[in-house]
This record gives sequence, structure tokens and C-alpha cells, in this order.
Amino acid sequence: MVYNFSAGPSILPKEVIEEASKALLNFDGMGLSLLEISHRSKNFEAVMAEARQLVKDILSLPERYEVLYLQGGATLGFYTSAINLMKEGGDVAYLNTGVWAAGAIKEAKLLGNVDVVGDSSDKNHSYIPSFALSKPYEYLHYTSNNTIFGTQFQDTPKVDVPLVCDMSSDIFSKKFDASKFTLIYAGAQKNMGPAGTVMYIVDRDALGKTGRKLPTYLNLQSHIEKDSMLNTPPVFAVYCCMLTLRWIKANGGLEGMEKRNREKKDAFYNELDRNSLFQGHSVLEDRSWMNATFRLNDDNLGAEFDKMWKAAGISGIAGHRSVGGYRASMYNALPVESVQVLADVMKEFERTKG
Repeated sequence: MVYNFSAGPSILPKEVIEEASKALLNFDGMGLSLLEISHRSKNFEAVMAEARQLVKDILSLPERYEVLYLQGGATLGFYTSAINLMKEGGDVAYLNTGVWAAGAIKEAKLLGNVDVVGDSSDKNHSYIPSFALSKPYEYLHYTSNNTIFGTQFQDTPKVDVPLVCDMSSDIFSKKFDASKFTLIYAGAQKNMGPAGTVMYIVDRDALGKTGRKLPTYLNLQSHIEKDSMLNTPPVFAVYCCMLTLRWIKANGGLEGMEKRNREKKDAFYNELDRNSLFQGHSVLEDRSWMNATFRLNDDNLGAEFDKMWKAAGISGIAGHRSVGGYRASMYNALPVESVQVLADVMKEFERTKG
């Protein structure tokens, strides 16, 4: 048995993997693999339509919102979100809470004036910074969950400007009001499916107002007009997203995922706070539900701890080089039993080495 704590690409529900594997051999009774059919076939058009509608259903999106599955990951989303919403000569506000937030800031600066109104780099992004907006910005951009540093916004910022958010690593993990956002983008490979597609949720009423001439592929209106198939979409990734969204809906939607994820994060952090051999990276009030970052108080014990967790069948908890230590990624599909195995290993390690 392997307990998969990979930060991404990450664990998927077993049911999704089983169903997707069948489609690789014979999709929808066609006698053809999903990988070799036309994306213009009615069979795949139905997949794309359902994958988009499931997002609307799960998030209770108002009619004015559109859902798209594109390519380029959230990395292209940094620039795509900015070029679609930042007016010529306008000002935008960004929060710098880690590597991916800094990447979004870098790309937005290619287009106009960016004010970094909150920055946690002074303490290696171990907290969510407070901030205030000094003027009526075109929008505020933030990264809701920080996979590398293990911090997360516990609530949606309350501001009087449009909100743009990179939700790559915590989309669909707990309840939130999606109608408060002008644009959300999220790479699929954490809570939605395999790597290969990025989902956009956009208020179509906010588009086409920048005064810019946009390249066709970067223009979200172009993709809306073509029902998210302006070009050949990542067929397999979209199909797996559809299956995963079905799984989320069948397991209680956002409320069900929140209950599931609360149980997991409580099981892990309760042991972390109890255990005398470990400490967390992030401050308590900003801890991520998705990515728990922690380290040994004595790094000299690292080799022995590594041997113990590997022997238990645990995979993927080595920390990012920016933080060191360990990182337990607890995305939607990870069962609570996996978290309990890790907590038990930490408890046993304290018993033998404490």
C-alpha cells in the first residue's frame, strides 16, 4: 500500500482512474480510445459540456459566468488573467504570498502598473500578510493556497474592487462564494484531474473593456465563443476533470469536501502540535488545509525519520527546497487513513527518539 502525499500532479480518486482507464481502450462504446477520437465528435462535445456544467453546478455560479478548459497551466494564467482585465494605463493590486504569487506579479508587470499591497517574503512566506487598498484598482489578485510554503487564505478578502484568484491548489476543497470573483483560474493537477489543462471561471460581463488588442488565444472571449474548443483541447485531461467533478458532486459537493478535508487537517496538525520532535513552517492561523509544511527540530534525525516513513509506504512528503523539511499534501482524494498513517509514524518516531 502506498500513501500518496504528492504536491502535484497528485492523488486522484480510485474510481476516476478506473473509469478513465476504460476510456483509453473503448470510449463511450465507440470501439475507439478516448485518445484517438475527434474532439469535434458529439461524444467528446458532451464531455466538454458536462465538465463545464459541473463546475457551475458545484459552485452555484450565476448565469453570467463562463467556464473554460484551456492549456498552458496557471503559469500562462498569470498573463492571461492580467491581459483580459487590466486596462491600458490602469493600476492593479497583487498580494505576494509565495513563488506562484510572485510569478503572477512578474507577468502582470509586463502590462502595466502593479502595486504589491501585501508581501510575506520577509518571513519566508510563513504567514498571510494584512493589506489595505489605497485607490480604486482594476482588480486585486491573490493566490488562495500556497503549496510550497503551506499557507492559505482562510476567507475571501473583503475588498471593493474585482477579485482575481489563482486557486490551483485548493479549488473545490471547501465552501466559498464564487460569485465574489471576477476571474478564477486553476491548474487541474491538484484537486480536479491530471496535469494538462487549466480551468477558468470568468464573469463574461467583465471582458472586452481593457482597450487592448489581444492575441486570439489569450482572449478569453474567443474561447467562450467556441465553447472552450477554439483549438484542440487536452481531451484526456478534460475527461478526467469531468469524472473528478462527478465524484465531488456525488460525495457532497463543497460541503462534503470541506468535511473530509477538515478531518484530515485536524488529524495531522493535532499530531504536529502535540509532537515534541516537529514544528510547522507557517503560523497557526494561516495554515494550509491542503499542504502541511513541517520539519524536525533536530535535522540530524532526518535520515532516520526518512527511513521510517518510507518503510510505512508513505510517498511524496519531501519538502520543497525553498522551505526544506517535509510537506504533506492532503488534496480532496487523499483518504483520512493516509493521514493517520503519517501521524502514527510521527508518534512512533517520537516514542523511539524523543
